Amino acid sequence: MKKKEDKLRRFISIAESHEAFGLPKPQHPLISLVHFNQENPFNKDMAPIYDVLSFYKITFITKNSGKLKYGRGYYDFNDGSMLFFAPNQLVGSTEYNRDTYAYLLLIHPDFFLGSPLAQKMKKYGYFSYSVNEALHLSDQERETMIAILTIMKNELDNRIDEFSQEVILSQIELMLSYVNRFYKRQFITRKNVNNDILQRAEALLDEYLDNHHPAVHGVPTVHFLSEQLHLSAGYLSDMLRTLIGQNTQQYIHHKLIEKAKDKLASTQLTVNEIAYELGFEHAQSFSKLFKKKTTQTPLEFRAMFN
Repeated sequence: MKKKEDKLRRFISIAESHEAFGLPKPQHPLISLVHFNQENPFNKDMAPIYDVLSFYKITFITKNSGKLKYGRGYYDFNDGSMLFFAPNQLVGSTEYNRDTYAYLLLIHPDFFLGSPLAQKMKKYGYFSYSVNEALHLSDQERETMIAILTIMKNELDNRIDEFSQEVILSQIELMLSYVNRFYKRQFITRKNVNNDILQRAEALLDEYLDNHHPAVHGVPTVHFLSEQLHLSAGYLSDMLRTLIGQNTQQYIHHKLIEKAKDKLASTQLTVNEIAYELGFEHAQSFSKLFKKKTTQTPLEFRAMFN
């Protein structure tokens, strides 16, 4: 058998993706739902090693004995894992075998045109999460997802008519709402792990601010912190929002203001000097942020200690 080439391939249509997996043509040009199981096994020899899709991809693994490749890394997933990919996102191949069962849902953005979901899709932050930040479902949550996907599959397989799009859109929205709930549950139930991440974030920002890095590299950014923690920006923000009620940007601003307060109260540095030490290019930007967060100007805050 010819070995697959280790190269990137872009899929514009869902039909192209079906062909690559050795699947029949989709029933609908803008959406397809495939259930890989004992009767319809996954053909790993047909799947491309890397691909970029022009549509949304949701994978729900119900039984797994393989790995997913993302870039050059591999990730193990337990039964009941869900992965979400937005259009134009790099997707790695699955190293599953014939005993791996999964639902594969592909949705072209045009399927949402004219519906409220067209705009709401941009608000589902988990489509920007990394592969290693997959959603891991409980047994009850798995049953909920299977029930929704079963309704969608029956609709696509048996009765596509003028009501089908409305029915399927309602099921997609219901599924994505449940995913929001389940991810929030995951942030809470993995609190020990997440608290460790929060402590590491705290240490990273303290080290950055205490060692004059802002004066050289600027104000710490969301990208800097998420990269240092090896998390996607979206996952980190959603996790922090659940833990402390602040997204990453708000958390960084909180740390900056706390550091500024310390400098205003305990040093003779001018406001301009403090702004520079904290990485602000313009002192006005620093003063504006300080007043927004404290309702006082830096000088008004300093006057409290004189």
